[in-house]
Amino acid sequence: MNDTDIEITASPTTTDAWGASTAAASDNWLDTTALSDTTTPMADEGFRLSQLWDGSLPVENWINDALSWTVDHFRPFFQTVRAPIDTTLTSVEQLLLSVPMLAMVTLMGLLAWQFAGRAIAIGTVVSLLLVGMLGIWPEAMVTLSLVLTSLVFCIAIGLPLGILLASSDRTQRLLRPVLDAMQTTPAFVYLVPVVMLFGIGNVPGVIVTIVFALPPLVRLTDLGIRQVRPDLIEAARAYGASRWQMLAKVQLPLALPSIMAGINQALMLSLSMVVIASMIAVGGLGQMVLRGIGRLDMGMATVGGLGIVLLAIALDRITQALGRPGRGARHWWQQGPAGLVVRLLRPAPARQAAAPAALPATAPLSTS
Repeated sequence: MNDTDIEITASPTTTDAWGASTAAASDNWLDTTALSDTTTPMADEGFRLSQLWDGSLPVENWINDALSWTVDHFRPFFQTVRAPIDTTLTSVEQLLLSVPMLAMVTLMGLLAWQFAGRAIAIGTVVSLLLVGMLGIWPEAMVTLSLVLTSLVFCIAIGLPLGILLASSDRTQRLLRPVLDAMQTTPAFVYLVPVVMLFGIGNVPGVIVTIVFALPPLVRLTDLGIRQVRPDLIEAARAYGASRWQMLAKVQLPLALPSIMAGINQALMLSLSMVVIASMIAVGGLGQMVLRGIGRLDMGMATVGGLGIVLLAIALDRITQALGRPGRGARHWWQQGPAGLVVRLLRPAPARQAAAPAALPATAPLSTS
């Protein structure tokens, strides 16, 4: 055998981009057996104790596999969860968009006057008129529908959960780490699993907002009920109040300021999620801000952000006033525009009866 034969039968060599020569694993470049053996040399080794500290623990693969398994097996459940949120959101959005702007401004002003006072009503009307003047009224109503829908479901879930935590120390210890994780996890982290489970659009945006805004309402409801004075609870028990009467007539009314603070916090967190949720195709003012950032359009981003600020100020002042006890009136219908209407419609005999009766005139004394 000569030298030429030796060169022909030898294994060919390849040179990589860095100039290093490596021998080919096989003469047949379509043979993937050797390639698979060399690319996954540790596939069959399984779990090793050293993976706990050398950074090779496949946590990302475990999370991806768990999420894929959940999507494959529980998609009907998540579609069932999506249905009531979709129905509520669509109804609220159509209602807000169907009302003319001036009518909506008047209605919001009357509600603010009724529950928050005349000064806050004037501020609410001015804020909403500024939103209309900026030309972003439809987007503002879409954002308001998202926020109100999120708040409704936060109240529906958070109030019973807060009452449960206040009634059981064991449940509070079990759910406290869950609430801590929900409250401290960055908002962007919620987007990936929600998109995988629910898709994109306004409904997944509402779901993300509910998860993000729920913990403060649960915590403040629990705190408010636990801070009710024990002597008042003992007095109610002494009078034979049942557990439901204790909750409805003693604990919840006395814990109302704390509960309303939780509702206010949930509302503000919902508004703070508007821009972040727009990354998964949620409409409204957040979408304007996101488009303005993407196009480097400072005007569009500023107008959208200003609309969010004006809505936030109006809603914040109204919900804060709802948490304060009313002064000078026993019932809510005795103040504001409702009280004005009641006083105007009060029957005239009742007003006359309320006035002091005049003394009858006495006959002059006879001088005879």
